[in-house]
Amino acid sequence: MTDPIADLLTRIRNANRALLPVVEVPHSRLKESIARLLKKEGYLADCLVEGPPARKLKLKLKYQGRKGVIEGLRRISTPGLRRYVGARDIPRVLGGMGIAILSTPRGVMTGTEARKQNVGGEVLCYVW
Repeated sequence: MTDPIADLLTRIRNANRALLPVVEVPHSRLKESIARLLKKEGYLADCLVEGPPARKLKLKLKYQGRKGVIEGLRRISTPGLRRYVGARDIPRVLGGMGIAILSTPRGVMTGTEARKQNVGGEVLCYVW
């Protein structure tokens, strides 16, 4: 697999469209931090790490009736073309209705947190 973050976003997108309550993805620290950030922002109901032998990330999706809370996910920085921004150039997603997820020297955080802490980094994805 060349792009595990795109795989995570695609699995969430597919499970959301199929109205599945839970989606499982292979574990990595970056995926776990992205999932915890999505939970903190209210896009996921829960995020669990299931243990050995093979660690998995179990994500519980949120729904409003028959519609998912997550309307869209878009990968920005890819392995073939990395996208870096400075603290002043952090994009706003849908005029502030969505979030940009950045990987910064201080860890994975949303665009608004990065703007407050005045750090830039790699723009991983947009969620709205």
